[in-house]
Amino acid sequence: MRCSFTPHRSGAILALVATPLLLGGCGARGPVQTVVELPPIRAVPPVVEPAPIEMGLPPAPGRYDGSMDVLHYDVELLIPPANDRIQGRAAITYRSRTPGAHPVILDLTGLAVESVTWEGERVPFTHTDGTIRFQAPGSSMAGDTHEVEVHYRGTPDDGLIMRNTVHGEPSAFADNWPNRARFWFPSSDHPSDKATVAFTVHAPAERQVVANGNLLRAGTPTPPEEVGGLEGLRSWTWSTQVAIPTYLMVVGVADMESISGGLGGCGLAPASPRADGCVEVTQWAYAPDTAHARRVFGRSAQMLDFYTRLVGPYPYEKLANVQSATRFGGMENASVIFYSEQALAQGRNIESTVAHEIAHQWFGNAVTAADWPHLWLSEGLASYFGPLFFEAAEGVTAFRGMIEGNRQVYLASDMTHRPIVDSSSENLMELLNRNSYQKGSLVLHMLRDLLGDEAFFAGVRSYYARYAGGNAVTGDLQGVLEEVHGESLDWFFQQWLHSPGHPELELDWRWDAGAGEVEVVIRQVQDPSWPTFRLPAELEFVLPGGGSWRVERVVDGREWRDRIPMQAAPTAVNFDPDGWILEEMVTNR
Repeated sequence: MRCSFTPHRSGAILALVATPLLLGGCGARGPVQTVVELPPIRAVPPVVEPAPIEMGLPPAPGRYDGSMDVLHYDVELLIPPANDRIQGRAAITYRSRTPGAHPVILDLTGLAVESVTWEGERVPFTHTDGTIRFQAPGSSMAGDTHEVEVHYRGTPDDGLIMRNTVHGEPSAFADNWPNRARFWFPSSDHPSDKATVAFTVHAPAERQVVANGNLLRAGTPTPPEEVGGLEGLRSWTWSTQVAIPTYLMVVGVADMESISGGLGGCGLAPASPRADGCVEVTQWAYAPDTAHARRVFGRSAQMLDFYTRLVGPYPYEKLANVQSATRFGGMENASVIFYSEQALAQGRNIESTVAHEIAHQWFGNAVTAADWPHLWLSEGLASYFGPLFFEAAEGVTAFRGMIEGNRQVYLASDMTHRPIVDSSSENLMELLNRNSYQKGSLVLHMLRDLLGDEAFFAGVRSYYARYAGGNAVTGDLQGVLEEVHGESLDWFFQQWLHSPGHPELELDWRWDAGAGEVEVVIRQVQDPSWPTFRLPAELEFVLPGGGSWRVERVVDGREWRDRIPMQAAPTAVNFDPDGWILEEMVTNR
């Protein structure tokens, strides 16, 4: 059951004040919100909040056809002391690719829409099935820009999580992946439609506000006339210079402390507002957890520098690590990463998550998958480049341990029967699986072995440079790596990314003393519906008395045989001794 209230207009945004009154059935939401009575303001009839749509549903084919390109969001939010609802205004600047009158469709669900204006004039609209729809009038040309303004209010059902922190203090944190921004502001909620964003948040004075981008207004007292006469609020404005997808657009509102984490990326941060071109690194945590935050986030600037040197310039205005309410262990929001509040409060070591989320600033954020089935371009790359930091900082043993961990997690999963690039999911949350993360990282590990370090990392840098600020699909990465490799990689991408499974191997070998040869037979015994894999690999022959000898072969076919000349019988034969290939050895006889 939802509790309604009667809004009044005053200044820039609607205002709420808490009263001790409780109405039947509404007490569970805390104090009922009533309106500041400021005559001669005209009352607006109450608007019922519609039921929300199901979270995570894939869009209908053609829903995001590119006819409407959002350029900028200007979102203003009022969060009252009771922390149980919002009032919002969103001004959306878009470019229409359709001349003349054209349809406008925005995603918004579960909140009451009070008014919609187009170019300053009210327009009739419908708000059903999670979308605001209206016909834009006029005789504009294709490519012209327009502004829509939506006033709305209510209690978000998802997306903006309004609850007490682990320490019992009120908080509001956005948590948008995959398409949950629509639960708290009107948007074109698809990763292919990137835009800049500015968030202005009016919140109680004891709370802090952090969001994407650069800080323009730093918690200044809010004039009551801007918020309908409500006193005791402060206002924050954060704004981005770089276009990002809606799933990365967030605000965090809580009683937090901001801790300096140093500078990184100096001279290689195109969006940095600092005169020296450095990126300011900060940590935001609840007061009881600041000491642990300093520890787990302590190498953030070092990580930023590592990825800047390895991949390319850091793309955003700052890097803030934030303790927050999120359903995930970490969420890579552009320039303002959110981490599990429980993990920090419990003192867990989440440094590997920190590296993963910082790597996302390049992979997933700057280069964004054009559609959700290509999620591995975000999660797989972050799951590989996260461990690469520890290879550089702590040595190859630490790195190999993390990659082996990814291998074991994937092999034990229930996703081996599905491909990495998967369009069959009925809910987009299903894509957050062991294929997108662990298997995706192992595919990159195999590509590194196949191409060699020099070509592999040159290809990744080229991929980033070409698609940073935009979107990519799996074929785009394939094309760039083929350029540096000089050969087609279609066989590799087809078997590892567009097909399910992995090779399950039986290895048999025998010593032929008369011929002075070792006969090796490798059979692929995986599910017949899985591919027959082509496997460029090393075979290691362990020699009597210690030592070993290796040969390179391309293993293919359901049964592969070879005879390798040797001077003496080996004591063992190992396939892929350094663990580059994602395979499961069933028997080695």
